[in-house]
Amino acid sequence: AVLAGRARVGDTIPGTTHDADVIRADTDHGPDHQGDTIYRIDVRAEEVVMETAHAWMHDPAHPVPGPFAVIAEGLPGDGWACFPAGTPREAVRTVVIIDPIDGTRGLMHGKRSAWALLASAPGPAILGRPPRLGDIDTAVMAEIPTARARYADTLWATRGNGVRGETLDLATGTVIPARPAPSGATDLSHGFATISKFFPGTKVLASELEERLFAEVMGDPPGGAPLIFDDEYISSGGQLHELIAGHDRFVADLRPYFMDHLEALARDAGDTTPRRRICCRPYDLCTILIAEEAGVIVNDGRGNPVDAPLDTISDVAWAGYANRALANQVQPVLSRLLAELASHR
Repeated sequence: AVLAGRARVGDTIPGTTHDADVIRADTDHGPDHQGDTIYRIDVRAEEVVMETAHAWMHDPAHPVPGPFAVIAEGLPGDGWACFPAGTPREAVRTVVIIDPIDGTRGLMHGKRSAWALLASAPGPAILGRPPRLGDIDTAVMAEIPTARARYADTLWATRGNGVRGETLDLATGTVIPARPAPSGATDLSHGFATISKFFPGTKVLASELEERLFAEVMGDPPGGAPLIFDDEYISSGGQLHELIAGHDRFVADLRPYFMDHLEALARDAGDTTPRRRICCRPYDLCTILIAEEAGVIVNDGRGNPVDAPLDTISDVAWAGYANRALANQVQPVLSRLLAELASHR
């Protein structure tokens, strides 16, 4: 379903654009929208999701057990749509959470691949409660390449069974097995490590924390030469893939903590104006299972498991390490710095 959806979504992307007026005109979200900015290609992708979900109900070759729900950005409320229509949530046996295009901005400008993300978990009828990220037992991520790309990866995992994958040659149609392996480096020197600072608003806090973190972990570089490189990939799935593929050693998206800090400062100053929180959501991180099955260490940035309800409105912070040695080196310092941030106003 993910691969078919990727092909159909790809057909809706005519190419890249450098016209700011066109990009601006492509935005399509109402005043009550709580998620990320939705562009026209996202809208078409969500239509594909719903068309596919309706088809699942009538596909004997790929039956979905019992009533199921699809969770995707752009759907009303917290993103749940139950099938057949009218099914109460407590009767849902299988939940499928989808981000049909994770990385829209880079893709529509022709800069970098986006990713189609899909994961499934037992539903409330099985669990006796609403499902959470930790309940996901199957995940798939499929690369949506730019127009100039030659190859596209697809990775998938089921809990406890490792990662499998394939690479598609877009020119010949040849498919070869992909065997991703995270970096085995035991420190960050001469590698890519990033605290995400995609958008204005939290850049200062992110940069200051990043500088302090790397200074404490690495010390002063010999000769003043930089030892750590930054890579802002505006796609959570893409960031996870960089860790899985051995390209990055450490990535953290801590925007919820930075937003909490800024809102606390504002309240202390008597400002209670609501602020839109552009943070990572559960659908952005629904393929964490693939990273974990590959050996990547993923937590909430404070050393705890990443945990959030499966919906489209919850904020999620996360940190990923290519291996346990890197986590042991960096995580204690990061936890302390985040604790200091939470206590200082």
